[in-house]
Amino acid sequence: MLALVATAGAAQAAGIGSAGGPSEVVLVVQIVLLLTVGRLLGEAMLRIGQPAVMGQLLAGILLGPSFLGAVWPDAQAWLFPPGRDQKALLDGIAQLGILLLLLMTGMETDLALVRKVRRAALSVSVTGVAVPFACGFTLGWFLPEAMLPHPELRLVTALFLGTALAISSVKIVAMVVREMNFLRRNVGQVIVASAIIDDTIGWVIIAVIFSLAQGGTIDLWAVGRSLAGTLVFLGLSLTVGRRLVFWLIRWANDRLRSEAAVITAILVLMGVLALVTQGIGVHTVLGAFVAGLLVGQSPILTRRIDEQLRGIVTALFAPIFFGLAGLSADLTILRDPRLLLLTLGLIAIASLGKFAGAFAGGRLGGLRTPESLALACGMNARGSTEVIVASIGLGMGALSQDLFTMIVAMALITTLAMPPTLRWALHRLLLKGEEKERLEREAAEERGFVSQLERLLVAADDGPKGRFAARLAGLVAGARGMPVTVVRLGPETDDAILSGTVAQAAEGARQGARDQETGAVEVTELARPEPAAEVVGEEAAKGYDLLIVGIDPTVAPEGGLADAVAGAAERFDGPLAVAAARGAHRADPERAALAVLAVVDGTQAARRGAEIAVTLARGAGAPLTVLFLSEGSGRLAGLRQGDSVALREVLDLAEQAGLQVRTEIRATRTPEREILRQARRGDHDLIVMGVTRRAGEGAAFGPAAEAVLEAADRSVLLLAS
Repeated sequence: MLALVATAGAAQAAGIGSAGGPSEVVLVVQIVLLLTVGRLLGEAMLRIGQPAVMGQLLAGILLGPSFLGAVWPDAQAWLFPPGRDQKALLDGIAQLGILLLLLMTGMETDLALVRKVRRAALSVSVTGVAVPFACGFTLGWFLPEAMLPHPELRLVTALFLGTALAISSVKIVAMVVREMNFLRRNVGQVIVASAIIDDTIGWVIIAVIFSLAQGGTIDLWAVGRSLAGTLVFLGLSLTVGRRLVFWLIRWANDRLRSEAAVITAILVLMGVLALVTQGIGVHTVLGAFVAGLLVGQSPILTRRIDEQLRGIVTALFAPIFFGLAGLSADLTILRDPRLLLLTLGLIAIASLGKFAGAFAGGRLGGLRTPESLALACGMNARGSTEVIVASIGLGMGALSQDLFTMIVAMALITTLAMPPTLRWALHRLLLKGEEKERLEREAAEERGFVSQLERLLVAADDGPKGRFAARLAGLVAGARGMPVTVVRLGPETDDAILSGTVAQAAEGARQGARDQETGAVEVTELARPEPAAEVVGEEAAKGYDLLIVGIDPTVAPEGGLADAVAGAAERFDGPLAVAAARGAHRADPERAALAVLAVVDGTQAARRGAEIAVTLARGAGAPLTVLFLSEGSGRLAGLRQGDSVALREVLDLAEQAGLQVRTEIRATRTPEREILRQARRGDHDLIVMGVTRRAGEGAAFGPAAEAVLEAADRSVLLLAS
């Protein structure tokens, strides 16, 4: 650190600091210091059970006038010159950081979760915002004029102070609840959903206050115009905007070949929406937050986008923004007994107001007293959101420097107090009944194969096998709202033959999904005359999680996969499903009934195949039989422990999906014969097998699977995962 101070001092002495204009050297020193100290203190915070963002805020406080400026004023002045031009460089990065943080917050917002617990969440949000807002507004209305930046705009300051006390930090709340493994508990869902609604309401209120501050006086026409513009903006964004954003992300991913093209598209979208909200008279943060909401709901590439964006935001922009917020806070003012008492009073009013409002909302929303108590403890964390709000208020002139420091201190203390109090409250809640069953079902799905799929690719012709593959793809996609791209192999025509089959099957599966709020499946159909291998290789580069192949013929005359099927399989590195329509499915591939036979042998590949079979049976409302095969001869008197566990996992998966399952157990040395025998005996018309690709051969699945595919007189689906 001494070397960095010396470097900054040398830059100042050379006349390239604040006296001679802004210095890039000083800016780099500032960034390096904020990143280093923020990272170290963030690690220390994590080790004592606090969020890392508190360490970044403390880094700014230590490097600012609160500590370094008090013990070594010259060094602090060297590192962070008071000159306006030099400060503007760091402030520009921090302002971009605000937008990126709000983008990430929006991406983490789970609107489906809000809908699921809307009654309790709305009740908690209304009272949890109204009570502390009234407290903060009253406090602002009676503050001494000396603490107001503009006494003639007392209303703006009071409104802003009320908003600052009412809002919660959804990032801190969600992080703490997630770390404690309570995110999927009923009360955990209500806590996070309420924080989401609080944040949304807060940003809308701040946007309106911003328009008030810009006008200088209360202009009802301007306020009404801003409110109307905000409502229209939100309405268009959450309806038409959702489809446009999905199209934009898919277009950037599929058409642009340069590195991180999707990230660029998202950042451009964030900037455009921020400018739109600025243009209708509200703050840019609302546009960034809504952009995050829309990106977070995009059904493709969400995990990869989140990882890429989170890396740059958390590594660079967040430490700089929160560090600058800490630099702007001068806690030495708390040496004044009057200001110290006001700060303690602000913390007490904020905590009691939020606690009382959230607790009352929980009780009104039908929660029990222990759940309402946990809810009240969880909603009290202001954290990063409060610092963003305070920074905006300081920048727009709604808060004085003293008020800003008091609010930062309040955010710091309430956030540090939230984790231990929430842990105490949550550990008093026992897990039982319907909640226990739901959590077990969700845990099984999270470990599953289908839950990890985001985007499907279908390579098929327009014959019965292609249409049957499209139907199966629709059943898989419909359960989770996954987008599907269908590449129709053959002459290019304008007729979307296969996409209608996918959409129809997906809609049926979506209607039958239990405890899920999935959207309509987006289906894209492309007609390509090139060979299957070439088409799949080109399309696979756009990022897909599963390829389903339906091409006639499936089997070559000499055995094994036909050349077109094998070529497509070899060009796709991910999970692959090969579908062959036979029997009734050749005559009517879209509507013929399904009776599914899932073949299980204790391997992980077979379990994934069984999971696909469960998904198909649930989506089609079809009967399901599980055939468990074990090596040996004769009938099996009992299962080995490992086999029993594997079979139990599959049966639990089917039970959680609401399916009645018939189980058949066989010991055999010729599995292909037992599979075909059971298919005929049980009158099953779809055999589903999970298989493994043989090493070094991208289109070979082993003799048993290939024998079934070649000899079966009914439909077969092989999943190589």
